[in-house]
Amino acid sequence: MVLINSQFLKVVNDEIQSKIDKKVNLFQAINRNVSLIKLDSGDVVLPLAPCVMKAATQAIVEMGDETTFQGRGPMEGYPFLIDAIIKYNFKSYKVKIDSDEVFINHGTKEDIAGFGDILCRDNRIAVIDPVSQDYIESNVIGNRAGELNENCQWSHLIYLECKKEKDFMPEFPKLRPDVIYLSSPCNPTGCVMTREVLEKWVKYAIENDVLILFDVTYKSFITDPAIPQTIYEIKGAKKVAIEFRSFSKNAGFTGLHCGYTIIPKEISGYSLRAGRSAGLNMLWRKRQTIKNYTPSYIIQKGAEALFNNEGLDWICENVNYYMSNAEILRRSLTTAGLKFWGGVNSPYIWVESPYASSWKLFDKLLNECHILSSPGERFGAGGKGFVRLSSFANQSKVMMAGTRIADMKI
Repeated sequence: MVLINSQFLKVVNDEIQSKIDKKVNLFQAINRNVSLIKLDSGDVVLPLAPCVMKAATQAIVEMGDETTFQGRGPMEGYPFLIDAIIKYNFKSYKVKIDSDEVFINHGTKEDIAGFGDILCRDNRIAVIDPVSQDYIESNVIGNRAGELNENCQWSHLIYLECKKEKDFMPEFPKLRPDVIYLSSPCNPTGCVMTREVLEKWVKYAIENDVLILFDVTYKSFITDPAIPQTIYEIKGAKKVAIEFRSFSKNAGFTGLHCGYTIIPKEISGYSLRAGRSAGLNMLWRKRQTIKNYTPSYIIQKGAEALFNNEGLDWICENVNYYMSNAEILRRSLTTAGLKFWGGVNSPYIWVESPYASSWKLFDKLLNECHILSSPGERFGAGGKGFVRLSSFANQSKVMMAGTRIADMKI
């Protein structure tokens, strides 16, 4: 019999999702003619931009012609897309990123989960709490997390507590980690790191020789010009930070899967066994040649189209649509007398339960308002007492949900 990686057995059973599924199945069995308004999802509902479809269609035509056919693409991505990314996302912020520091991928999840491949198992990992469990479970299967304790936290991970009194900004760890996962805007709390906060974290990482893995999947939803659009706006960040970006949420690429990771050449690590240092950029490049192909020529041509005027306008319209949804929900929650965070510069709203647990608010939204939310426990122990609402939904349904929330008796 084949031997398996036993670490997967630690994450294969999702008790929180099972509990959600049971509640939803019971509700639907009792209310067969009721349609749930789903505000629990991180998936988007708006379609692709016409310019993306046009570019992708043209790419398909090219693939059917021997003179323009494209086979397997460059392992780091096609230069036309990388050049567009650098021109639009970094030069406008006076940030210098070289073309060989950009790696096109199938979305941020793939690279965030896979980055541990080039890191030693002995690294101490710090994660914010609450947070997307992908960060944590990828380290569990990489054998860096230890065992699950009585507090539903992994024994070898360092949890950076995010308290409501500090607007869910993470506190510096008492024990120095080797790697810190940060995100802004944050999923699930919807809170955004200001320039001042980011400067403190970059300074901490430089002084303590710590690697920051920075997830900015939702950066397009930042409309406040005072808030950095990239961590590399902060002096010294290229020495300590790797940034993960995606086209999924702002351009409807959740069904196409395309994103990119920035790995500055300045960042290096040390091998105790080999007794020498090596650049993470070089190691990741090798890892990609072993494990991955980049998205197809067709998808990358579609992504490139997002950087023309039509594509940029489409992204702006998408963001405005979802942020209008967030504002509808914010007004309704205020009317209902509920306390919340996020929904500004972020598509997520983090709602504090007025009851003893987040599950009671989850049940009330489900059974009385016919709204499906995400209980805070889905995002770790730090999520207890909260639910997350997503603005990624059809606006007419969000308006209906808003009316129900406003009329809800707390």
